[in-house]
Amino acid sequence: MKGLLKFITCGSVDDGKSTLIGHILYDAKLIYADQEKALELDSKVGSRSGDIDYSLLLDGLMAEREQGITIDVAYRYFTTDNRSFIVADTPGHEEYTRNMAVGASFADLAVILIDASQGVLVQTRRHARICKLMGIRHFVFAVNKMDLVKYSKSRFDEIVKQIEELKNELLLDDIYIIPLSATEGDNVTVKSENIPWYNGVPLLQYLETVDVDSSEEEEGFYLPVQRVCRPDHTFRGFQGQIESGSINIGDEIVTLPSNEKAHIKQILMTDKDVKTAFKGQPVTITLDKEVDVSRGCVITKDTNLASYQELTASILWMDDEQLTAGKDYLVKLGTKTISGIVSEIKYAVDVNTGEHIPADSLTKNGIAVCTILLAEPIAVDLFSKHKTLGELILIDRVSNMTSACGVVDSVEEKADDAKKASFVLGSLEARGDIFEEFFYDTSSLNVLKYQPVKETYTKGDTIPVEGESYKYPDSFDIIVLRDSVAVKVRDRKITDIVPTSEYSYGGVPVVNGRGFEVLADSNEKIQQFLSEYSNLKSINDADFFAKWVKFDTYRKIAIQNR
Repeated sequence: MKGLLKFITCGSVDDGKSTLIGHILYDAKLIYADQEKALELDSKVGSRSGDIDYSLLLDGLMAEREQGITIDVAYRYFTTDNRSFIVADTPGHEEYTRNMAVGASFADLAVILIDASQGVLVQTRRHARICKLMGIRHFVFAVNKMDLVKYSKSRFDEIVKQIEELKNELLLDDIYIIPLSATEGDNVTVKSENIPWYNGVPLLQYLETVDVDSSEEEEGFYLPVQRVCRPDHTFRGFQGQIESGSINIGDEIVTLPSNEKAHIKQILMTDKDVKTAFKGQPVTITLDKEVDVSRGCVITKDTNLASYQELTASILWMDDEQLTAGKDYLVKLGTKTISGIVSEIKYAVDVNTGEHIPADSLTKNGIAVCTILLAEPIAVDLFSKHKTLGELILIDRVSNMTSACGVVDSVEEKADDAKKASFVLGSLEARGDIFEEFFYDTSSLNVLKYQPVKETYTKGDTIPVEGESYKYPDSFDIIVLRDSVAVKVRDRKITDIVPTSEYSYGGVPVVNGRGFEVLADSNEKIQQFLSEYSNLKSINDADFFAKWVKFDTYRKIAIQNR
């Protein structure tokens, strides 16, 4: 038996998408007796003069039945003797393009219906382009309503030529073309006697046998972190679903964007210890050392994945308000949600011809290629290489509505881990984020940050205590909580680097690893500060930092138009 097939039906309005799926369910005896009876009764008051209206099995909203169109995405689960299926029946009307895109985002295969009397239309092209954008590689073009053109082979051949042109234009990987009638049942579940010139298989048989397993495995192992589990100070686990590869106890991993190395200490699946975990499995993993990882970070092994702050993406605009360059959004990519701006609209795409059109704005249902600048570097890759780290949505910061969806085409300027100045003494290492610069960008109205310092400092070295957005005393101590390391600076020179367990207050100002003042002026308060941190369930606890640190004592936000 073949594995689960997730597919979508799409096409122009009234092409017969709901009718087609309804007919499959009805003919294959995949509905209950009471559903069949209700369908027959509902059909008597419909538009088919008492004949069964198969679309009513999927069009569940009253508005859909009144208008005779699909509005919402209707998901149906069914199983034949040969395969299990999840199908998303999506709207054809342009107004509901965003609903169609949602359905496409989950599918492995698209069934695009074409009205035999109409041929390939603008909306057909739009839907094919969106399916391609969403990563669908397998397409079935169902030339529907063949009964209305008297099962004409010549008409079918004309439409095949149009489909071939579309295939070449969009560089579609795998297509199959079937002439059928969703209303009459021709080539839906069984071979049609009305279309003897067609030598292929009916739709259901093709869906039962098509192989959609990707032949291109993604490189290495990666796990986007969904949650940090910290029930008490003795346990810190990173939870998420493995998107590619496998992991074993003892394996060395790299965390992004912090670029730290550690080894797998424990792997939990639910509450059971396992030695190995694979792609698709939800796991909790623990490491043999503390690392700077929170929700949105990525744990990797044997990959070339890296962190980037600027990317180019193809997007489908779904907002009623038009997109203009310079506006900021929340960007959700993988499990990370971060501020970002659309800094440039490189060009819009004509859905009819695929032509690249210069544009400085984009209206609803438009497709364009844009440059997006993120507030800070995150783990990201091309959609073609690592799907989960290459698909994104833009969220309006005010309404919290999804404004656009898209995929990453290219990335710019890798965030070099050397840019994070660090302190090292023997086996002790601590990130030097105190040298991080904070800039307010006047064009995007966002606070951005980067690390211009590349040096690694050790005992005896002189450090820069003044930058564009920071100025520290000549003598102060740095407590890097996430690395459990304290750095002592006297007259701008590092006099010692010690574990926090050996640190005691030295009578000088204290800052945390970000350069924020620690509000503690005695050894007793320092120990309380460290104790409370060690017992946090989340290392990003806002209440803790509001109580213990102050941003603007040694820091400011410099104004810069980058």
